[in-house]
Amino acid sequence: MTIKILGINGSPRKYGNTYKMLKLALYSAEYLGAKIEIIDLYEKRIEPCLGCLTDNQYACRYPCVIKDDMQEIYKIILESDGLIFATPVYWFNVSGPMKNLVDRITVFENMVYFDEYSWVEGKTAGIIAAGAESGTAMVVSSLMITLNSYGMMIPPWGFAYFTGKEDVLTDTNAVLDAINVGRVVYMAIKGEKTSRWYDPRPSFLEEVLSRVKEECEKNYKELFPGRKEKIFTLLDSEKE
Repeated sequence: MTIKILGINGSPRKYGNTYKMLKLALYSAEYLGAKIEIIDLYEKRIEPCLGCLTDNQYACRYPCVIKDDMQEIYKIILESDGLIFATPVYWFNVSGPMKNLVDRITVFENMVYFDEYSWVEGKTAGIIAAGAESGTAMVVSSLMITLNSYGMMIPPWGFAYFTGKEDVLTDTNAVLDAINVGRVVYMAIKGEKTSRWYDPRPSFLEEVLSRVKEECEKNYKELFPGRKEKIFTLLDSEKE
């Protein structure tokens, strides 16, 4: 059986630390034998939850009444054995698109009132958070509680975070933590028994690290000019 692991990228910067850590995790899982896929939330239209549950306990169910890109994402989630949620830290919380996605997954959890079980029960989850200031621990703990409440399982060493302002790929501990997220998610799904979940010296470390570095450098060259045009518009106008 091929194990499928879905990476959910909650960062708008496909060359930043959040994305790099997610790719480290995914490529680690792929190296071990998993089929991987990534969804970039900032490239999707994901409307906020309508709170149907509050009006009527049975109104919140799959399929969600909101017709947006979540309809396709729902299908991919159901097809996946494991999910790795990666987000930057925005004011002690996840990014906006990630918050919308997590809220909208409630349709699966609330199926307990129809099928007597959550539709994501038993899926394995990993968590990654990156922020240059405080708040990463709050983000990780919030996601852990929520995902576990959905019925998902988080394995030992199933989360990684980074609080530095520098390139995460230069931080050996953060790199190892991210790689091990992918590793333990894969191992948990496969049901492997091991005396050691965290591998401090994975044989594929340099290969995965080089792959992520090369990909993100390419993404930066392709994507940053367009981002720069948008984010520096106000600054440029002030100089005139």
